[in-house]
Amino acid sequence: MMKKMLSSALLALCFIQAVQTVQATENLYEQHYKAQNGGNLKSMEAKPDTKMYVSNHHDEDNISMLETGYDMIGSSGFEAGGIVADLALAHAKSIKADVVLVYSKYASKKSPLSKLTLIKEAAKTTGEIEPEAMEDEPTYQYYASYWAKLPTPLLGLHVIKLKHKAKDSETIVADEGLKVLAVIKGSPAFKAGLKRGDVLLSLAGITLEQPQALAQVASKHKGKSVDIVYERNGQSMESQATLNSGH
Repeated sequence: MMKKMLSSALLALCFIQAVQTVQATENLYEQHYKAQNGGNLKSMEAKPDTKMYVSNHHDEDNISMLETGYDMIGSSGFEAGGIVADLALAHAKSIKADVVLVYSKYASKKSPLSKLTLIKEAAKTTGEIEPEAMEDEPTYQYYASYWAKLPTPLLGLHVIKLKHKAKDSETIVADEGLKVLAVIKGSPAFKAGLKRGDVLLSLAGITLEQPQALAQVASKHKGKSVDIVYERNGQSMESQATLNSGH
C-alpha cells in the first residue's frame, strides 16, 4: 500500500514538474501572435540578424518603418505580469523578422474584487490563503510588431482606400483615389515629390480605385517613366517618376 502511495506521489510530482516546465517555456508573444499580409511576408535573408527595439512611440514608429522600406509581418498584444522583452525577440527570430518593436505600459494592480474572489475560494477549501496571493501584483499591457525589409520597390508608396458615410445618409461611400500612408525614402515616388497624406488619383493615365490596381499598373510599366496625378490639400497636382525595374 505504501509503495502504491509512493508511486502516486512520484507521478504527481512528475506531473507538477512537467506543468512548471511548460509554464516556464511558454512564450506569450508567440501565443498571441496574429499575422497580416496573408502570413507570407518574411525576411529576404535565410538567417536574418533580427534586431529588437523597445519604444513608446507606436504610431510614429509604424510610419518610420514603412518609410525606410519595411512592412509589418504581424503583431502580438496581451496583458500579463512581468514579461522579459527577449521573448519577443525569440518569436521574431522564429518567424524570420528583420526587426521587432516592443512596447509595454502599466495596466493595473490586483483589484479589490479579485482579492475578494481569492478569499471566497479559500473559504470553500482549506480556509487558508497565502500572504503572497493578497499582495498587489502589477500587470502590464504588452505589444510587439514584427517587420521584414521589402525588396526595392517599383514606385515606393504605401496606400489605403478610405471610405466615409454620406451626408444625411447611412450609405458608405468610397473616397476618390488612394490615400498615401507612407512614401519610401529614396524611391521613385519620393523623388517625384509625393508625401504622406496625398491622394493618389492615377498612374500612367490609369485611374486608381484599389491598392491592387496600383501594384498592377506599376508592374506593367516597371523601368519606364510614368505620369502621376495626385491631390494635396484639395489641390490637383502632377509629377513624373521613373519606376524601378524590379531586378
